[in-house]
Amino acid sequence: MAAAHALDGCSPPQHRPRVFRNADKADAPNVAVHPPIAWALALLAGWVLHRLIPLPFIPTAVPTAWLGAMVFALAVALAVWAFASITRAGSNVPTNLPSTTIVDTGPYRFTRNPIYLGMALGLIGEAIGLDTVWPLLTLVPFAVVISYGVIAREEAYLEGKFGDVYRRYRTRVRRWL
Repeated sequence: MAAAHALDGCSPPQHRPRVFRNADKADAPNVAVHPPIAWALALLAGWVLHRLIPLPFIPTAVPTAWLGAMVFALAVALAVWAFASITRAGSNVPTNLPSTTIVDTGPYRFTRNPIYLGMALGLIGEAIGLDTVWPLLTLVPFAVVISYGVIAREEAYLEGKFGDVYRRYRTRVRRWL
């Protein structure tokens, strides 16, 4: 193959880090639901319920739109920082792809689940921004689904794949905060 490139004057293809597209299901945590879908459903449910039955909970003097936007922006910033940390470490973010390393830098120094923490914070930001209790109520089933259908499976997968390295990390860093 390289000879063909030399003959036609083209340089051989550059070697790039492997990107997993169709991952082996055995090398993935096989979560019950993809977290972005669970989060989008919780956000949407909170907004729809607010539109149907508004349940304000914040005093009218509080600038809810600004405060909610700030909390939501903090949530997005945390998730972006976590994504960048995983990518920089050379691992995969999507839960249907294999983990290649235990990431313990960036927000992973403080929490084992900064992306899910960011998602929860996003629901709180939505509740404040809309001044409605509904997103706080959708946060409960979201947290249950993420805890048992995603995190528990991810942790079992990581322990099985990385053994003592993951167990040591788990003892140093809390699940949420």
